[in-house]
Amino acid sequence: MTDQPDYSNDPVRMRRAQIARAASMAQRIGYLLFAIAVVIFFVGFFAGFTGGLVTAIVILMAVGSALLAPAIVAGYAVKAAERDDLENGR
Repeated sequence: MTDQPDYSNDPVRMRRAQIARAASMAQRIGYLLFAIAVVIFFVGFFAGFTGGLVTAIVILMAVGSALLAPAIVAGYAVKAAERDDLENGR
């Protein structure tokens, strides 16, 4: 049994559920990339920064941001659409 309602008869809600799952996955990956960048930063802070470490940090932060920003917006959009449907009895 899942916590998700059955939307198999509503294509709009099915699509929203797909977007919510994709947004959740992108958020997890984005935050994971940020965490790895922080760990690498502290390694560089205590062991000395090299060009490779700095490059890795910048790339991880850029990719994490590119994933995280639209995922957060999409997640809020899905929640707002669901809330609006519930408030208006749809």
